[in-house]
Amino acid sequence: MNKKLGLKVLLQNPFAVMMDGIRVRQQNYFKKKMLSEYQIEQLPTIDMLDLFPNLSESIDTYSFLSGTSLITDFILLKSLARKYEKCSYLEIGSWRGESIANINDVTDDCTSLSLSSEEMRGLNFGDDFIKVHGIYSNSIKSIKRFEHNSLTFDFSKLNQKYDLIFVDGDHSYEGVKSDTKNVYNLRKNEKSVIVWHDYGFDSETVRHSTLKAILDGIPRDKHKNLYHVSNTMCAVYIEDLDLPVFQTKFPSVPTKKFSLKITAEKL
Repeated sequence: MNKKLGLKVLLQNPFAVMMDGIRVRQQNYFKKKMLSEYQIEQLPTIDMLDLFPNLSESIDTYSFLSGTSLITDFILLKSLARKYEKCSYLEIGSWRGESIANINDVTDDCTSLSLSSEEMRGLNFGDDFIKVHGIYSNSIKSIKRFEHNSLTFDFSKLNQKYDLIFVDGDHSYEGVKSDTKNVYNLRKNEKSVIVWHDYGFDSETVRHSTLKAILDGIPRDKHKNLYHVSNTMCAVYIEDLDLPVFQTKFPSVPTKKFSLKITAEKL
C-alpha cells in the first residue's frame, strides 16, 4: 500500500485501521508464544481429497452472509458425519444455525450448545444479532438445544459422548481453550473427531490465537493427531490418520477444482 492510499484509508475508516493493528499485534503475540512453547507456526495440512477421495456432497442451507463458514467447512462436517453409521454430533456456537441445519440431515443425534438471548443481551449483542440467532435451525425439532455460555456450562448435563464435535463458539483464546478442554473428554471413543472453526482467518492464513488455544487445550502427547484440512478454515483432531501432510502457505498453488450448482428460495 503506498503512502497516499494508506492515508486515504486511514482518514476514511480510522477505527477499522486501528482494529486491524490490534489484531496484528495480538496474533504476533500468540505466534511468538507458540513458537517458544511448541516450536510450530501451523498445523500440518491434509488435502481434503486425500481425506475424502470420492468427495461428493451437497449443502442445502447457506446464507452467503458475513460471518458464516466457507462452503467447504460445511462439506468437511457432512463428509465426516457420513463416516459414522449413526453419528452423534455436538456443536458449540450455532449462531444462524447453518451448520447444524446441514449436519442434521446426516446425523442420528444433533445437539447444540449456544448462548441464550439473555446472555447475548448481557454481552451487549444488539437485537438485530439476537433476532437472526438460530434462524435456519429453530424449526428443526429433532435438535437438542442447550442455551448457555460454554465457559460456565456444566457439560455433565449433556449426559452423553459424541462421534463428531464442532467448536465454533467464543473465538477468544480463553474461550477456545476452555471449549477444547471440555469437548476432548466428550469424545465417544478413539474414532471420534473434533473440528474447530476459525483455525484460520481464511483457508490459507493461520489464526494463531485459536491454534495456541487448541494446543493448550489438548494433551501434549496428542498433538500428533491435530491437522488443518486444505481449502477450509478448520482444524481437526483425528487419531490414527495415515495421510500425506504439507505446510500451507499464501498464496497456495491450486491443486484441485470444485464444482458448484446453486439454487435459492425465499424464507
